[in-house]
Amino acid sequence: MTESDKETNKNAAAASAAGSKARQNIDRATAPAGQTARAAASKTEETASAAKAGAERAADTTSQAAQTAARSVEAGRQAIVSASGQVAAGAKTAWTVLSHRKLVAAGVGAGLTALGAASYAAGRRAERHTQGPITRMIGGRI
Repeated sequence: MTESDKETNKNAAAASAAGSKARQNIDRATAPAGQTARAAASKTEETASAAKAGAERAADTTSQAAQTAARSVEAGRQAIVSASGQVAAGAKTAWTVLSHRKLVAAGVGAGLTALGAASYAAGRRAERHTQGPITRMIGGRI
């Protein structure tokens, strides 16, 4: 081998050793950054998982609130339907009374007349005095 070949081999070996040392130094220098990157990726995954769980809980809560609101609306609707049915029944009764007011007035008049006659008869009966046998026989003329 010639001198220049020996020198080239030495230079190549030195370059190889220098490259190896450089790689080791770079690995040592970048190892904390790699660990930090892995830790950050792990934290990011944990945060994403927590966010996903929080979103699911929020969606569940929203769903429950929507179901509760739907049940409340249904209960309110049923109450309104029931109340409107009662109002309609009351209005129908009032309309029936108004449409038959002459008959109602005649019935009330007949009832008051019957009550007055019964009162008069009861009062006449209460006013009558008892008579003895002789007064009854002569008709109360003496």
